[in-house]
Amino acid sequence: MDNKVLVTGGSGFLGMRLISELLKQGYDVRTTLRSLKKKDQVIQTMQANQVPTEKLSFIEVDLSRDDNWEAAMVGRDYVFSVASPIFFGKVKDEKEVIRPAIEGTQRVLKFADDADVKRVVMTSNFGAVGFSNLDKASVTTEVDWTKEDQPGLSVYEKSKLLAEKEAWKFIKETGTDMEFATVNPVAIFGPSLDEHVTGSFNTIKYMTNGAGRLPNIALNVVDVRDVAQIHILAMTTPEADGKRFIASADGQITMPEIAEMLRAQRPEVAESVTTRVLPDFVLKMSALFNKQAKEAKLLLEINRNVSNQQARNVLGWEPIADQEAAILNATDSMIKFNLI
Repeated sequence: MDNKVLVTGGSGFLGMRLISELLKQGYDVRTTLRSLKKKDQVIQTMQANQVPTEKLSFIEVDLSRDDNWEAAMVGRDYVFSVASPIFFGKVKDEKEVIRPAIEGTQRVLKFADDADVKRVVMTSNFGAVGFSNLDKASVTTEVDWTKEDQPGLSVYEKSKLLAEKEAWKFIKETGTDMEFATVNPVAIFGPSLDEHVTGSFNTIKYMTNGAGRLPNIALNVVDVRDVAQIHILAMTTPEADGKRFIASADGQITMPEIAEMLRAQRPEVAESVTTRVLPDFVLKMSALFNKQAKEAKLLLEINRNVSNQQARNVLGWEPIADQEAAILNATDSMIKFNLI
């Protein structure tokens, strides 16, 4: 069995979970880091979670430069393109985010193709799929695409959308024999291997800070362990080539429902959980002059009847955790690592 893989972004929340699952399944894993200073942190996290590290190696690369990418790909059968450009705070020019995302995707695919990698599995997200489907009587599937000019689409979601489009364009127009698939996760929760969490966890942090009101926004949720397993299945399943896979637990859950669940099932944070709900009309009015509210208004309006049947039918995937367990496991991790 071909078993040598490259995982980009090995120190991230999803990257580390993917590495841990691959190592436990016996794969030889090389991972990229923007700085090898993070190497010890990754090794310590793996060992603290009883994950063997004998087959784990590291290489320092940056999505914005060609340096070391050729070496990173040498001898690899499969590549997981997980890493995304990092940006902080307000974005003055969306090109600052979008251009690095597109160029980083192009760089990974080019060097993978040059190295005769068999298949690349790219981490995209649900923002590239379902943020233009406002028909709540419909079902969102992998055939859907978010519009680039969708009002309220965040710069981050747009960057992921355009990066994925560029990836499919590369596969189609270069005539490569390299196989390709994408995984499009919804909001990722679940247990964290260490104190490094992902942006979705901010939802829990906001709810437990005792201030503000909760918009009546529905979410689709997935456990990080399920996202990792879908990636691995998308690598090993022949029929996955050329397909997108929405990674989502069944159903949807609103932010007020999440808050009620935390109050009922996590006494450690119950007293600090926000109880007030923001009326929809207030959010819609705020969206007329506030960018953040405009993005929240889109989240309020999009269809959340999301299908995970492609992952089930093509990959044979069955969820490890339902949406409630994913959220509670994330909350437990935040409590454990003193993040709330």
